[in-house]
Amino acid sequence: MNTKMKKQPEEIFRSHGGQLRMSEAIERGITRYMLYSLRDKGIIEQISRGVYRLVEMPSMSNPDLVTVSLRFPRAVICLVSALDYHDITTQIPRNISVAVNRDSRLPTLDYPPVRAYRFSDEAYRAGIDEHSIDGTPVKIYNPEKTLADCFKFRNKIGMDVVLEALKLYRERKRLNVEEIFRYAKICRVEKVIKPYLEATI
Repeated sequence: MNTKMKKQPEEIFRSHGGQLRMSEAIERGITRYMLYSLRDKGIIEQISRGVYRLVEMPSMSNPDLVTVSLRFPRAVICLVSALDYHDITTQIPRNISVAVNRDSRLPTLDYPPVRAYRFSDEAYRAGIDEHSIDGTPVKIYNPEKTLADCFKFRNKIGMDVVLEALKLYRERKRLNVEEIFRYAKICRVEKVIKPYLEATI
């Protein structure tokens, strides 16, 4: 018997928001055999490769973001996925867009599909907010950083998506031109974004 195993496996899951990666479960004294046994008994379910969740937990409000964040804790939700989270797009994301540091390996996942973008170190670190979604910490760029990123990647996501996001941001959020410019400078798109921002003021 593992000496680390003081609590029942279900209690360990509950004390960590009801879900764990396999590596986290093993660190806390739950063996692979126990995980598979709990799964076979219908106590936990596998929500992604190597990610397990108590069946008794309420339905997840955003299972895709939770799954990606559990699998890739250093990835940051960005671009259209971040626009969608902040409710400043009418687009329905076809995949989960994530940013990683340019030296990192690009994450891949069968489901939900993930599209990863490499960011420079400064651009990767700037503007990260951490949100608790279904008990899981999820890193998402704030609206102003997301807009700057969208201008940076306008050729990949489409200028129509970027301009709609800017319009909805102005209508639904508190317009913070100074913050957008600050992130635009980090993303090196201040000259591109300036006429569009001036037109919204």
